[in-house]
Amino acid sequence: MNKYEITTQKKKEAIVNAALSLFTDNGFTHVTIKEIAALAGVSQVSIYNYFGSKDALFCCCAEAVVQDAILKAKAILAGDGDFIDKIKSALSVCSSEFNIVFSNYFSEKALSDRTLFDMLVQNINNSKREIYREYIEYGKREGAIAPSLSTNMIIDFLDALNAAAGNQKFDEDKLSEMQQLYDLVLYGLIGRP
Repeated sequence: MNKYEITTQKKKEAIVNAALSLFTDNGFTHVTIKEIAALAGVSQVSIYNYFGSKDALFCCCAEAVVQDAILKAKAILAGDGDFIDKIKSALSVCSSEFNIVFSNYFSEKALSDRTLFDMLVQNINNSKREIYREYIEYGKREGAIAPSLSTNMIIDFLDALNAAAGNQKFDEDKLSEMQQLYDLVLYGLIGRP
């Protein structure tokens, strides 16, 4: 990287960190580009030049927040074990990691901002799709998932489950219900619970 690219990268990181700090404390609706620019030490124009909009900036923030869970799920897939063990481990890790994002990362005030909550759920679900695709293709190669099933159809089905679960704040009861949904997906109505 040349000096210009390094400076640009540092500015982008400062903007994302400032925005994430403000979104975490205040929600999405109550944070302005002007506040983000001031905290990051850049001009408002720089934010629009680098990200295009506050919504796009939020997407980068959400991606940064869930990146750890995504990396853990990828590591599980690359590790040893059969497909069912891998997917169960990944579902468990992702559920707990995403619960941490909701419960520990964002303040109650921020999560009461329905715009922030909806955008966060949407971005988490977008991140999940990437992992779903990798696991589904792996499961097909391993013979655990019928190759005749369309990967996109399976992802659409999982998106529908996520949409049903995504309308409420996550707590211990909700995590238990999500685990039951995962068991239903993996084993069916009369399969092994």
